[in-house]
Amino acid sequence: MLQSKYDTAADLHIHAAHAHTAAAAAHHRGDHETAEELSSRAHDYSMAASEKTFEIAKQNPRPSEGLDRIRK
Repeated sequence: MLQSKYDTAADLHIHAAHAHTAAAAAHHRGDHETAEELSSRAHDYSMAASEKTFEIAKQNPRPSEGLDRIRK
């Protein structure tokens, strides 16, 4: 099943949050190499999420318009 553009953006934000959490845990364990890799992945997800969100915002300049679509 195809995801909506909103689902895709939300998934990217969730992946970024998970990667940030995993990076923090690796850093806490002292595994700095893994922490750096996960931090880089988190950054990539965050940037992709930001770009997707910006793309959606450009298509729906009025905030209420986007909310109306989600509620339907």
